[in-house]
Amino acid sequence: MKKLLNTLFVTTPDTYLSRDGENVVIKNEEEVLARYPLHNLEAICTFGYAGVSPALMGACAERHISLTFMTRNGRFLARVTGEDRGNVVLRKEQYRISDDERRSALAARNMIIGKLYNHKWILERAVRDYALRIDTARIKQVSASLSETMKLVRHVEDLDILRGMEGAAAVQYNSVFDSLILQQKEHFFFHGRNKRPPLDNVNALLSFAYTLLANDTKAALESVGLDAYVGFLHRDRPGRASLALDLMEELRGVYADRFVLSLINKRLIHDKGFHKKENGAVIMDEETRKKVIMAWQERKQEKIMHPYLNEKISWGLVPYAQALLLARYIRGDLDEYPPFLWK
Repeated sequence: MKKLLNTLFVTTPDTYLSRDGENVVIKNEEEVLARYPLHNLEAICTFGYAGVSPALMGACAERHISLTFMTRNGRFLARVTGEDRGNVVLRKEQYRISDDERRSALAARNMIIGKLYNHKWILERAVRDYALRIDTARIKQVSASLSETMKLVRHVEDLDILRGMEGAAAVQYNSVFDSLILQQKEHFFFHGRNKRPPLDNVNALLSFAYTLLANDTKAALESVGLDAYVGFLHRDRPGRASLALDLMEELRGVYADRFVLSLINKRLIHDKGFHKKENGAVIMDEETRKKVIMAWQERKQEKIMHPYLNEKISWGLVPYAQALLLARYIRGDLDEYPPFLWK
């Protein structure tokens, strides 16, 4: 099991990252803002950076500390890592599966079952906890439909059919997602998924959370020797980490959606932290982005019992656990890929 170390998020604008001995030093012009020991870090993620010294990049590469560059709005730019020491036999088998659409469907369908299962139990838990505040009849109807879709997905061997079922189920889930927003309804509402750019506060939060989750899943896949860019459900596209998007599917609801809902319902963020640009795009201000990242890091430290491994781990380790299980499935150590089933 890979030990989850700290990820350093640098959100202060116009900062420069450099190395001083065994420390990463964060500077704004000549002022030293902070320094952190490299041995305490697993990854560094910097937003709107002014630069990184070659010495620090080399030190991170030697220590297998990933260095990720994001725009200030949370769009992924690049990820720098050290020497790739992945298992060539494992990757060759991954490529064989990806090249065979039937085998790809068999690998991907359990991920979609995990997604539908988790979405179902997000809704069921809402009914249990907030029965007097939500449309329980409608949510129960969607939950039952997700259960029926899961039964059908279990036997699908065609990628196009699988995508169609997943898409139809996502539409149903999204149709009741707004009911799960219980606070600040005048400013935080969900009338459907929109992106590139997000057009409302909730979609801005979801897009940012999905970006953070995609970075985590990509790092997890690379850590076990898999190629994050060669997927099964998501097909090859230059520059797209397709396998990371595959692995994300089962985690979107329990990892990102619930996180966004908690930010809103616990009033950890407010509408004043969002601004609409001339083209209609909604973006977060610097202070709100910091709050979201801090809350994300805190959530990653929370413990959960992994349903398959039967081991208590932090939420931050879940992508690594699933990447490890996926690698074992591809190697043939497991008959099927065991998705993360939350309840």
